[in-house]
Amino acid sequence: MKQVALVTGGTRGIGAAISKALKDAGYAVAATYREDHISADAFHVETGIDIYRWDVADFDACVAGIKAVEAALGPVDILVNNAGIIRDNALHKMTKDEWDIVIATDLGALFNMCRSVIERMRSRKFGRIINISSINGQKGQFGQTNYSAAKAGDLGFTRALALESARAGITVNAICPGYIRTSMLEAIPHEVMEKDILPLIPVGRLGEPQDIARAVVFLAADAAGFITGATLSINGGQYMT
Repeated sequence: MKQVALVTGGTRGIGAAISKALKDAGYAVAATYREDHISADAFHVETGIDIYRWDVADFDACVAGIKAVEAALGPVDILVNNAGIIRDNALHKMTKDEWDIVIATDLGALFNMCRSVIERMRSRKFGRIINISSINGQKGQFGQTNYSAAKAGDLGFTRALALESARAGITVNAICPGYIRTSMLEAIPHEVMEKDILPLIPVGRLGEPQDIARAVVFLAADAAGFITGATLSINGGQYMT
């Protein structure tokens, strides 16, 4: 029987690449989305991957959604917390809503999702949890106090849950992508990309969504069972710790 992988925000960008890579690696995959029906439906038609709609910032929605996934596919063995949003603004201009929604979606969702699977993972003595953080959670970023705080929180959450779960056969790791070629970055003017962004990246190029997806597949595998509480930085050398 195939192991089941659940990828939040798994129908677009980095999440879509992760979902596809896990399917290609032999997992039964479920991908969540929140709003973009058109992209989600197109992703399902293209890949055959089951899609589910819920807001990962809503605890009750996560509980209900995971129950639906497990009823259809079986217990979740691999959880990839990828869903995230940005609401950029300098702190002196940031609204309370801009702060709250990013913290709830980019950090609170880790509690919502992990709390909804962790007991069953512990009872089976197996689980893989992979949290997609960000380079900006490591170094900070102008106009992103909300996002950087949430993504830094993801790293602390990862290490603490890894300690709690290690004896139960569950690994918990984080990946921090740098600048990855997605639709958001493609909207940046070419001259800004060439002048202000690429010079910061020692390898001289943007990352590809598949760069992140390959790392997820590695961390999900049985062969990665001795890796837990780790942060894997995939940023072309832009930020080294």
